[in-house]
Amino acid sequence: MAKYPKEFLELCRSVTAKRPRTVIDHILKHSHISTEELKNTYGYNHPPRAARDVKEHGIPLERFTVLGSDGRKIAAYRFSDPDKLRFRRFAGRTGLSRQIRETLIEKYGCKCFIYLEEMNKSELQIDHRIPYEVAGDSPDLSPDDFMLLCGSANRAKSWSCEHCENWKSLRKKEICLSCYWAYPENYTHVAMRQVRRIDLAGRRDTSI
Repeated sequence: MAKYPKEFLELCRSVTAKRPRTVIDHILKHSHISTEELKNTYGYNHPPRAARDVKEHGIPLERFTVLGSDGRKIAAYRFSDPDKLRFRRFAGRTGLSRQIRETLIEKYGCKCFIYLEEMNKSELQIDHRIPYEVAGDSPDLSPDDFMLLCGSANRAKSWSCEHCENWKSLRKKEICLSCYWAYPENYTHVAMRQVRRIDLAGRRDTSI
């Protein structure tokens, strides 16, 4: 195991959610984790999401390339240099305080913000309205910075955001503020595409 600062290791140990903890433990033991390992060893078919889970807990990762089992270049993740960064615990979707979750439910109801379906509280996940990669970590967290999503909506939002040009290069908060994935009740675009989106019952969706 590589040597990491005590503060950094304590931050790693504080993460209890299964998916980010799996990634963290693997990197601590093997120095990095590849997309191939995430898929084949741990069954995570959306590696960027697993990496994002780690980063949302305040643990920085960097992406690089390694050779896969077939000899082709694939992506892998490792910790950024902890000595050059200031770590501060940021509780991600699964680690947000119960108070914030309860505040959202009290204000908006126990339902998915995208599909508007009433569901059990345990089925709802907390996600940033504006992706962490775009807006960063606000010093004063507010419940309205987040939204409640079912697993299906969360995966759909993640895929759309990660393929959006604003996520990949622009990183402008104001673009996200008018996006469907942040405010489905009042939006002008869907991940910078000038379309209108309709989510139908049964969690099937289409864009027109």
